Amino acid sequence: MDRRCFLKNSLALTALPGFVEEKRIASMTQKPKDIRVISTDSNFEREPLSRPFGFKGGYLTELWQTAVQLNTAGHSQIGLATQSVLYGDAHLFEQYSEAGGNALMYAMTERALKLVKKTPFHTPIDLLDKILPQLEKEAPALTGLPEVNINFIFNALIGIDNAAWLLYAAENNLEDFDAMIPQPYKKALSAHNKKVAVMFQVSYNMPEEDIRNAADQGYFIIKIKTGQPGSQSEMLAKDMARLSQVHAALKDKRTGQTPDGKLIYTLDSNARYEKKETLLRLLDHADKIGALPQILFVEEPLSESNHENVGDIGVRMAADESVHTEQDAIRRLDQGYQGLVLKGIAKSLSLSMKIAKLAYERNVPCLCADQTVNPILVDWNKNLAARLQPFPGLDMGMIETNGDMNYVNWKTMCGYHPYAGSGWTEVRNGVFELNEDYYKKSGGIFAPSSHYRNMFRKNG
Repeated sequence: MDRRCFLKNSLALTALPGFVEEKRIASMTQKPKDIRVISTDSNFEREPLSRPFGFKGGYLTELWQTAVQLNTAGHSQIGLATQSVLYGDAHLFEQYSEAGGNALMYAMTERALKLVKKTPFHTPIDLLDKILPQLEKEAPALTGLPEVNINFIFNALIGIDNAAWLLYAAENNLEDFDAMIPQPYKKALSAHNKKVAVMFQVSYNMPEEDIRNAADQGYFIIKIKTGQPGSQSEMLAKDMARLSQVHAALKDKRTGQTPDGKLIYTLDSNARYEKKETLLRLLDHADKIGALPQILFVEEPLSESNHENVGDIGVRMAADESVHTEQDAIRRLDQGYQGLVLKGIAKSLSLSMKIAKLAYERNVPCLCADQTVNPILVDWNKNLAARLQPFPGLDMGMIETNGDMNYVNWKTMCGYHPYAGSGWTEVRNGVFELNEDYYKKSGGIFAPSSHYRNMFRKNG
């Protein structure tokens, strides 16, 4: 057979439906490339907050925006992160100055980059699984503390994980977020919500006028920070007073986004409640003032070491900080928790995919919480929230984002987004409205940001 006949027969064969389907299946099951990072770089910017931001019994005044660059022989990608030492390890935060704690987290990122250069991987999930144990061993020596919360390490890995996902996509010719999701996790992240509701965060010291204005602007899910500073009795008294204040300001507000027209409250205690009994007293108070029916769930109410069952409380409890692995999630679900909080921008997209898969298999709803991240990271988080099954009773996904109310330079930071000004980057009537353009562009995470690229000019 001459070359022309061979080519003709080959083309005829590839046109057959069966051949095309087999080729498609083969591409889906093809083993990912072995990715080897040959060089790295990192940098950071300090962004001031408009007012001290309180949670976990402490206050932040600035957040470091870090960027890492991972380079292979053929590709170079930049991953972003927002450091939050108070979220990652409240005890470590107390032991150092705010800048000192941030410097330690940045040093942890630098240490992780050295490991990345020694660690080939197929997917970013493999990469984190390989380097995390070594970082856990090194964290006490680096920080000078006998124990370091693993969330501190996860937070230090966000930029690396995000850059690794972009490398993974580039090396395997994957052009959007849906294609980038590895096969075992696709079902859990298969939804394409048209709306993602935004949880408006109320910190300890937010003025009452700002809270009312948020409702007037269309926000209908109000996330109230509880677990205020002080002893357990002092904390409870402050939380009761704050809940009364917020409910008095909002109880008569109405929205077209909920079935009964009333606003929704969520409470985020950041594990500050040591006993279930104390939490029940807060919820009894909510009942007395008429706020209880509007509480959708309580987020991470009890300390990580608390093993009391919460399934009989009558309000949905959602686990957050205490979930570091699938085993942690299972333990919390066995304790009666009925929701899981994903923080792809604080505990990594890699871990979030694992937890989302477990939750999907157990029919447990998930939502995405914030870490006061920058605008580009909002869309990394939104990519998760958009693909989770709609939250019960809402028929849409849920996400928290509060950077616009906390950063001094938020408008400037928005300009760093490669699709700044797109409709799907803006909150309207309390939701992000996501159209075909949003899903096609994956929220812009694959498009380069000139601002962050300029932080690495020496590497081009």
